[in-house]
Amino acid sequence: MQIRSIQQPDNPALAKIIRATLTEFGANHPGTVYYDASTDALFELFQKSRSVYYVAENEDGQIIGGGGIFPTEGLPNDTCELVKMYLLPEARGKGIGRSIIEKCLQTAKDLGFVQIYIESMPELKQALKVYERFGFSYLKAPLGNSGHFGCELWMIKTL
Repeated sequence: MQIRSIQQPDNPALAKIIRATLTEFGANHPGTVYYDASTDALFELFQKSRSVYYVAENEDGQIIGGGGIFPTEGLPNDTCELVKMYLLPEARGKGIGRSIIEKCLQTAKDLGFVQIYIESMPELKQALKVYERFGFSYLKAPLGNSGHFGCELWMIKTL
């Protein structure tokens, strides 16, 4: 398994993983990344300053997931968002998600962020448990302006 930075040819595979995962958990509703045009152009999205997206590949070079950090509009300058954290079913439970999150947290620190924020949904119970183990705590309201009105849960962690 290898974790690397996103490349332009990764866009179709990542969009497919994101949409398939949201469908799998019944979270493919309006106001989520399922309907974002940027889901089909992640490489281009993550060219923004102070953003990064990591891609996980298996030993055969197949993309099996990814996740990143992004300075979402409306967040304080010292806060980024953990975004588009999705894995194929066969990649789950093997520490790959943990490795991506750890890499994102370290990169966020290195880029000068003090807090990291997450928007999620109740349907993504497994992911919520992982975020809790990383020390994220729940907020009563969203931060920033992600445009994801379909996300009903918000979390934050001090780095």
